[in-house]
Amino acid sequence: MVNTSVPSTASTPSLPPSDSRERVSTFLKQLQDQICQGLEQLDGAGKFQEDSWQREEGGGGRSRVIKAGGVFEQGGVNFSEVWGKDLPPSILVQRPEAAGHGFYATGTSMVLHPRNPYVPTVHLNYRYFEAGPVWWFGGGIDLTPYYPFVEDVVQFHQTLKDACDAHHPEYYPTFKRWCDEYFYLKHRQETRGVGGIFFDYQDGKLGKLYHGPDAQGPAAQYSNSVGDVGPRSWEDLFAFVQTCGNAFLPAYGPIVERRQGTEWGDRERQFQLYRRGRYVEFNLIYDRGTIFGLQTNGRTESILMSLPPLVRWEYSYQPEPGTREAALYETFLKPQDWLSGSYSQPAS
Repeated sequence: MVNTSVPSTASTPSLPPSDSRERVSTFLKQLQDQICQGLEQLDGAGKFQEDSWQREEGGGGRSRVIKAGGVFEQGGVNFSEVWGKDLPPSILVQRPEAAGHGFYATGTSMVLHPRNPYVPTVHLNYRYFEAGPVWWFGGGIDLTPYYPFVEDVVQFHQTLKDACDAHHPEYYPTFKRWCDEYFYLKHRQETRGVGGIFFDYQDGKLGKLYHGPDAQGPAAQYSNSVGDVGPRSWEDLFAFVQTCGNAFLPAYGPIVERRQGTEWGDRERQFQLYRRGRYVEFNLIYDRGTIFGLQTNGRTESILMSLPPLVRWEYSYQPEPGTREAALYETFLKPQDWLSGSYSQPAS
């Protein structure tokens, strides 16, 4: 089996502009501002509290957390930019050609844990990395409902597809499959939620869009069927990331507005807390952002702000057949082509 986790170096990407770091940093801080303002409007009661921090080795960030709001039980929207001499092991494994160079990394990340079990948890992260001649963009967004509605899932995916299609027709079908692959709990044999898009190591070189570890998986197979894409300039990819970032509120806001008033009780709350356990498991075992942050001596409170405030585990839980809880497992926690028009809402 050929491991495609290390992108081909057969072609050389164009160098980023001299002000690349300043431009990406400015956009990501603006994205943080935009998202926080939009979420406060959706919440109607809670306000984000900001914590600025500095990293001794170089860099820092702004952590913003909302607690006990009208909609969001807890959530965080973080911006960070760090630099230094020593690359973390997680980067060298993927891009050994970056060895010997100082690095710069910046990103905005977000996780929201609503109180109402009918409002989905959502995650977003967009980031940029440089080390000598090596640079790339990465990121994505995914939705984790507890009591999902097909209408919501379709609207979420359609908004992301529209954002992707504005830049390349193969972005959404490739990055959607990559998202299904990345946000998968192998030890549970289920996806974390209903997916979205995920991409990494996008550096503009002529080559395949997929640069993940599973050379035989659906994302790799689709990417191989598309063939080589590019070359794409730094400007092309930066514009793509900006469009994706700006698509968050249109993708998620209408779902919050539709579901925040839905009545719920202890049964729904207990199931939500149980399923939040999967979020904890993924973030502590698999999440690249968590691993990178800890390896680069980032601010631990900011790195772990993605964890929910309350969670529970239950031994050998099985949902009752024919319930909304069972429908989550049977339909929504499996990779699906949500835009095919073939899905209807399961009976409650």
